[in-house]
Amino acid sequence: MEEKIKKSRGWLKVLLVIFITFLVGGLAYGGIFYWHNLRGIWTSILPAKENIVTTIENSENVVVNQNKEESFVADDTKMPLQLPDGFSISLYAKDLGSPRVLVSDPNGNLIVSLTQNGKVVALLDKDNNSKSEETKILADHLNLPHGLAFDCKDLNKCKLYIAESNQVSVYDYDVNKMEIKNQRKIVDLPDKGEHFTRTLLIDPKTNRLLISVGSDCNVCNEKDNKRASILSANLDGTDLKIYASGLRNSVFMTAHPNTGAIYADEMGRDLLGDNLPPDEINIIKENKKYGWPFCYGKNVRDNNFKENVPTGVCTEPDYSPSYINIQAHSAPLGLQFVPDIESFPEDARNDLVVAYHGSWNRVEPTGYKVVKYDMDKDGNYVVDEKGEPKSSDFISGWLTENKEALGRPTGILIKDNGVMYIADDKAGVIYRVFYKAK
Repeated sequence: MEEKIKKSRGWLKVLLVIFITFLVGGLAYGGIFYWHNLRGIWTSILPAKENIVTTIENSENVVVNQNKEESFVADDTKMPLQLPDGFSISLYAKDLGSPRVLVSDPNGNLIVSLTQNGKVVALLDKDNNSKSEETKILADHLNLPHGLAFDCKDLNKCKLYIAESNQVSVYDYDVNKMEIKNQRKIVDLPDKGEHFTRTLLIDPKTNRLLISVGSDCNVCNEKDNKRASILSANLDGTDLKIYASGLRNSVFMTAHPNTGAIYADEMGRDLLGDNLPPDEINIIKENKKYGWPFCYGKNVRDNNFKENVPTGVCTEPDYSPSYINIQAHSAPLGLQFVPDIESFPEDARNDLVVAYHGSWNRVEPTGYKVVKYDMDKDGNYVVDEKGEPKSSDFISGWLTENKEALGRPTGILIKDNGVMYIADDKAGVIYRVFYKAK
């Protein structure tokens, strides 16, 4: 009996040693993984010591703008955000939770998706003082709503499209009452996954609905071809098909105002280090493949992914390279072309502005700003002295010298009057940016 007890104790010791070995090994691996990939995450998730909402509100003055309307303008000397000369920024709305996509209804009212809050709301500026006084809920209890699009060629039959993680629905939109009704689900989508945002754009050339669906993973061969792609459908949801593929996570799209070409950003894969792969801006063309998961950027082969690699991968014309490469992990989101109007300085007209949401997995944080790319009137980028796309920071300062994030810009909307609105899903606000003509 004693011999059996000794043997049992011996086996327990062996199992304990094995357990401790695996535990120590797992902790060591986890520590190494964290050190190389995740120690920059705290910038994106921890609250900053400075509250950007309070800072801006304490610096705001009411002035009369060139249209003889009252407007809130921040004192540039007290602002944490830096803008080009002549531009001013203020708060349009606050306490919104997680604002993402911004669109304008036919009367100029701002409509916003609050993704994590499950809502789509209208922001009302009833007294025309450039600040929203009321947040009106249009739709609630939604499944991670993100993409929004209006089809209002006939104001009596205006429609609002809302993309949730699992579907696209269309609603009748009452322009005067600012109410939606008669929901009709028109497209089923694969739900959630690693990338759950679904974005909408009505193609101005074909009048079809484009739907961006991110991948279900960091890098893999997708089993559902609706993922990692942009879909296309008639406005009633019929004739759904793959428009473009190989797009890991194209969260936002925009159409060029002159050419109608579709531009979309793309977030590159993780776990290749601080500087690989680049995030991208692509010009999306029908039936084209944009590389993921096999290649990235200018058709560079991803040698860390070797699963079922097709023959001849990463070569044109079968695979399209990126149009513009962006610093890895910048996380580009909202993008829009600056209108060619006098409300903007001449050297900014036709340019492309892009919101960099900011890194969560880079040792040295990057992003947390809005960048302007110099473009010609046809959407071609201007090159700098190194032959690269010419760009500059348009709005910076969300990332402090202490590597704290005061906010994270998401959606961008520029109205025909030249006023720019920028959503921030960390601070929970909408900023209003305009040019003070001299």
